[in-house]
Amino acid sequence: MTPLHHAPRLGERWYVKDEGVNPTASFKARGMSAAVSMAKHLGVHAVAAPSAGNAAGAMSAYAAKAGMAAHVFMPRDTPRAFIVECDFLGAHVNLVDGLINVCGAEVRKFIDANPNPVFDLSTLKEPYRAEGKKTMGYEVAEQMDWELPDVIVYPTGGGTGLVGMWKAFDEMERMGWLGSKRPKMISVQAAGCAPIVTAFNKGERFADEFPNAHTSASGLRVPKAIADFIMIDLIHASGGTALTVTDEEMVVATREMSSKTGVFAAPEGGATLAAAQKLRDQGFIKPSDSVVLFNTGSGLKYLEAFG
Repeated sequence: MTPLHHAPRLGERWYVKDEGVNPTASFKARGMSAAVSMAKHLGVHAVAAPSAGNAAGAMSAYAAKAGMAAHVFMPRDTPRAFIVECDFLGAHVNLVDGLINVCGAEVRKFIDANPNPVFDLSTLKEPYRAEGKKTMGYEVAEQMDWELPDVIVYPTGGGTGLVGMWKAFDEMERMGWLGSKRPKMISVQAAGCAPIVTAFNKGERFADEFPNAHTSASGLRVPKAIADFIMIDLIHASGGTALTVTDEEMVVATREMSSKTGVFAAPEGGATLAAAQKLRDQGFIKPSDSVVLFNTGSGLKYLEAFG
């Protein structure tokens, strides 16, 4: 149950959902707590995953608690805070020359070559990370007195959070907790790594791998997402949209979000504010709309990105 802060200095009915206060300081703790718990329950002794940083830290923490071996594969230029975190949590840290998709290929090679069973906890390669992430949807509904916001703005890398929240809304409607109203789901990506936005703008359902992907927001540096078609489908179904922000816009907006709310946001959180301001200026977000911006992690892990 992370706080949902009313942020009137950003917008009259704007809110920041601060995932940076989760264990391991990011929203990845939700999915990995569920995934590692179920892996433990089902008899798994070792887990592996590629990560841009936060997922690796979360998996390492819960694996340490469970007494499991954890093998993380991260790009070599991942911010140092994530590397140190995983090392101190007892994980086997493998730094890879390439982005997270290359790390994913290395995970598969490692698992295939390992004489002992290692379970792959990659995004949407198993069901429980999405089950953990869907709790964000349940919390937003409860914190807003069972009236979903008009708009949810979400920074999108692998996209499990979007997929999980959409599942949560459907479940709550089937249980009679909510009506059929859905928020406009807004997917925000970095201009230097925007496979979902590119596909959405082309009217396509599947996203090509984004070439030469780069951004200082490591969580958004995912050039190919396995859930591309699910995300694009739900964005359309919600009447939402997908857009990019530059790294420069992201850092400026991160400073604004932090200084006007007291939440020291990650760059990915700042990206949601930059995107929401663009959409407000364009008239897509109305002055009367209730808007939830997801800050997905603590700014303390991203000091290099802030220069």
